[in-house]
Amino acid sequence: MKTEIQPTIPLQTKAIVQKTVYSILFTISFTHLLNDMMQSVIPAVYPLLKETFKFSFTQIGMITFTFQLTASLLQPFVGFYTDRKPRPFSLAMGMGFTLIGLIMLSMASSFFLILISVSLIGMGSSVFHPESSRVAYLASGGKKGLAQSIFQLGGNAGGAIGPLLAALIVMPYGQFYIIWFALAAILAILVLIQVGKWYQGHLYLKKTNPAVASVDNGPAISKRRVTISLTILMVLIFSKYFYMASMTSYFTFYLIEKFHVSVQQSQLYLFAFLAAVAAGTVIGGPLGDRFGRKYIIWISILGAAPFTLLLPYVGLMWTVILAILIGVIISSAFSAILVYATDLVPGKVGMIAGLFFGFAFGMGGVGSAVLGWLADRTSIEYIFKVCAFLPLIGIITGFLPNIEHKK
Repeated sequence: MKTEIQPTIPLQTKAIVQKTVYSILFTISFTHLLNDMMQSVIPAVYPLLKETFKFSFTQIGMITFTFQLTASLLQPFVGFYTDRKPRPFSLAMGMGFTLIGLIMLSMASSFFLILISVSLIGMGSSVFHPESSRVAYLASGGKKGLAQSIFQLGGNAGGAIGPLLAALIVMPYGQFYIIWFALAAILAILVLIQVGKWYQGHLYLKKTNPAVASVDNGPAISKRRVTISLTILMVLIFSKYFYMASMTSYFTFYLIEKFHVSVQQSQLYLFAFLAAVAAGTVIGGPLGDRFGRKYIIWISILGAAPFTLLLPYVGLMWTVILAILIGVIISSAFSAILVYATDLVPGKVGMIAGLFFGFAFGMGGVGSAVLGWLADRTSIEYIFKVCAFLPLIGIITGFLPNIEHKK
């Protein structure tokens, strides 16, 4: 019996390990869409919560800070643990926290309960991102930039759809209608159970056929250079996500205050920006695979600077056009940054994904809180003038080594 069964296992393993499994990539991208769509409801309903509970901009910033903090602090630890002991069904379990958080948010009657609700949604995110990034990596078949772009496309598309749905479902009818998004969490749980089964099968085949496991010794550079490179990438993440915090949390308020548009109109303009972010994500990964990730990172961060510097000084039409251009350019960096980092530290996909997703979320949270505090003391327009300089930090990309040529 052994001689009949054994030859079929390497063929199955080769199909899973060495080929790009697009069905899994698009499935995990779809769950990323659902996950980030639900998360994007939080900033999308800020105008409603601010009016209902008479919150200050500082309190709005603290809501984002609480969500981003719970979403960021746990991610590296989840990734580190699952690198050593993979848990295929943790994705579905983590989504359960998001489900509970959404139900609580729809019924929350105080600032404290809102903070608890968004922290539960953040905890769900802290499990989802490192493990789903690992699934994308395993299904990439070596096309790591493409795989991350497909995965990130789902998240950015969900982030764009969320405010649009919130404008149609929640804003006209009230806070309780957030509960409809819980249906998306239930759907995501059902889909992630199926992804968990594929993940479990992949782990079994890899365990029973260790000879086919790919070996990557990483780039031929010193540990000190690796540490410096990771630090540079972190600084770039800071510049990108601190600026993104100004857009996702305060762009609607900026448009309402400066151009006197309605709340629903501001949500549509935010949707345009987030849709551009989704489009830029698709571009970044494949271009990084083809031309080198360092150059894509450089162009993405620094290339947005002329448009961010111009945005605070133009009219409504050009504000929207520039926001779309900024979204496309600046969003193409993250897939390239993440894959570049996993190439620097091979074999630690979960930890690196958790670290970078966590740091990105953390910077978004800190940025939102700081900018909210600053807006209360100055103005919404002022924070956009200050944040306009952040993409100039992209110049430090030049200090990154060209690891694609040094493996």
